[in-house]
Amino acid sequence: MGTQKRVAVIVGSLRKGSFTRMVAKTLADLEHPELRLEIKEIGNLPLYNQDSDEKPPTPWVSFRQQIKAADAVIFATPEYNRSVPGVLKNAIDVASRPYGQNAWDGKPGAVISVSPGALGGFGANHHLRQSLVFLNVPVLQQPEAYISKAAELFHEGKLVDDKARSFFVNYIKAFSAWINQCQPTKLQS
Repeated sequence: MGTQKRVAVIVGSLRKGSFTRMVAKTLADLEHPELRLEIKEIGNLPLYNQDSDEKPPTPWVSFRQQIKAADAVIFATPEYNRSVPGVLKNAIDVASRPYGQNAWDGKPGAVISVSPGALGGFGANHHLRQSLVFLNVPVLQQPEAYISKAAELFHEGKLVDDKARSFFVNYIKAFSAWINQCQPTKLQS
């Protein structure tokens, strides 16, 4: 077996006790021998401003390097007003700029949306996918991941729902296969 694929996990919620962060942490803590998931923090990124591209802030430079070093990316997002939180959109913008230096380019991706409500962040999930098309991130299509009623899945920050755990295991397996499917093949000479 080859080296583990490095997966950057981007959490669209800054709240320490957020359900989205709990889901992301659960995914990262699952045993998956082919992948190494690591949450990349986005709360310290200054707002994207093109005027700063000539001399980018240190957090931008660091974040861009982290994304470039990743083999794939998982976006875990709550839903704010039928879209993604501003902090997540800012992180996407920071790593996609300056124009022509898109750190997301070609990285296999997955979207998992989380909500305490019944719709599981459906609007945020699909809105995020629209941005990822432009950024050339091939996104896992199946299984779709809309995590609803998230408050019922956790107790003191730990996943307690076996059905959800089984879904997360299968989701990561499917994502691992997706990453392999998206890897460019080397032409033999």
